[in-house]
Amino acid sequence: MKTVDGKFSERVGWPIWLWLFLLFLAGTLSLAFWAALGNSWGAFSMLIQFLGLLFLSQSTPLLVEADDQEMRVGSARLPRKFISGLTPLTADEMRKARGPLANPAAFLAIRFWIPAGIKVEISDPNDATPYWLISSKRAHQIIDALSAR
Repeated sequence: MKTVDGKFSERVGWPIWLWLFLLFLAGTLSLAFWAALGNSWGAFSMLIQFLGLLFLSQSTPLLVEADDQEMRVGSARLPRKFISGLTPLTADEMRKARGPLANPAAFLAIRFWIPAGIKVEISDPNDATPYWLISSKRAHQIIDALSAR
């Protein structure tokens, strides 16, 4: 996360606990291969799983950027003129917004390991998307970057 001259950037990757859990699962599967097929198959399956996890960890982070002109989440872009409201959400509010209060037309950029986030309300007459729901640890800094003029 960095904020420079009113610009905000946050890259949300995998936390350590998720890495440890997935490596544990990969290890147990490799153990099954080792028990059934021998040392080389166990080592080979562990290597393949580790490379797969490494690839997934590099391809799934959420990149959130904001400045006074637009907001970018992954490859999606939203010009500032179409943002009608910005609401930081606590963990409980985010859980409700993802679940019982969810709108199926909303744009979701969420990661299950980040409990809080931000709701970006949209007022574009040509877009049926009512809001963006984004996982973020720094919702207030996103609001500050989008409000800077």
